[in-house]
Amino acid sequence: MHFEILTEDKSGKVLLDIIVPKIISSENTFRIINFKGIGKIPNNIHKEPDPKKKLILNKLPALLKVYGKMYNQKDCTVIVVVDCDKRNCNIFKQELVDVLKGCNPKPNAFFRIAIEEIEAWLLGDMTAMERAYPKYDKQEYKGYIQDSIIGTWEKLADITLSRNVASYLKKSAYPEIGKQKIEWAQKIGTFMDMNSNISPSFNCFKQKLEEYASNEMKKFS
Repeated sequence: MHFEILTEDKSGKVLLDIIVPKIISSENTFRIINFKGIGKIPNNIHKEPDPKKKLILNKLPALLKVYGKMYNQKDCTVIVVVDCDKRNCNIFKQELVDVLKGCNPKPNAFFRIAIEEIEAWLLGDMTAMERAYPKYDKQEYKGYIQDSIIGTWEKLADITLSRNVASYLKKSAYPEIGKQKIEWAQKIGTFMDMNSNISPSFNCFKQKLEEYASNEMKKFS
């Protein structure tokens, strides 16, 4: 099976490039494509997207249609990985599924949503975080409730960075924040154990990917 994995930003791609080979066997192939933000699903999913907007949800209807025409369902699975942010996860998931239903032909595809942000997947592996950041704040981490809606990257900053650096980062523009997110993905992702993560949204992603990779999953979700 070949996997086309779409994610909303560079840090997501960096993390997925590290962890996907830890989940699927070398008999499977994959490509990860990142965008420049999440955007929003267009009201008219049949309208051509604005080529200037490099946002994953803006382009999603058109992309899924292209995949539906290009690939046989048995040959390729499209995986869309996005952050929930402050959205209602169940409603958001249904909106994504509705976009897929509007495609003819439909690609083989599924959606996985990181709650609240993909940094929650990093926080789900305390051992990996400790190896990447040996001086991490244990008390700050102890107060974190996994996959909670609290400002996840900000919490990761409080845990792994000094107070001054974390405070500076929170006031910075996105390019600076994005650079730090990439560093977290690289450093913590390298040490992540796929079988020891306590993030529910990470485990949903992992289990679904494993099912498709082993050809046990035949239906869309």
